Amino acid sequence: MKTMWRGTAGATLLLVATLTVGASARAEELKPTTAGDGSAEHVIRLTPAELRWTDGPPMLPPGARMAVIDGSFSEPGLFTVRLKFPANYRIPPHWHPVKVTVTVISGTFNMGFGDELDTGKGKVLPAGSIFEMPARIHHFGWTTE
Repeated sequence: MKTMWRGTAGATLLLVATLTVGASARAEELKPTTAGDGSAEHVIRLTPAELRWTDGPPMLPPGARMAVIDGSFSEPGLFTVRLKFPANYRIPPHWHPVKVTVTVISGTFNMGFGDELDTGKGKVLPAGSIFEMPARIHHFGWTTE
């Protein structure tokens, strides 16, 4: 499922996390469709065109886009979102209160660890790459293409 911005390259990431403290952002959230058999489980079947993209959360610099796939980005609990970053985007050092799993869907994402954004201390993560971080790991990221 390759997603690109028209006219610019960047990176599209899939973020899965368990949020134990509500985040300050509120995105338009999709309502899952039930399987129709009365089960409590829900089914999510979305094409790329059905994703509802909004501006990224306020903790990210302007330019990011976000689509909530499952759960709520603003309430405690497991959630899944897609994030898109434009070319030459910088994410300052930060940390998350929970474990985070990220998959690079398209483009290239660069990531490093520490309290200072240093592009010489990162790792290039091309499409298909996965990274996981335990809670409270200080990290930063950027795109170049």
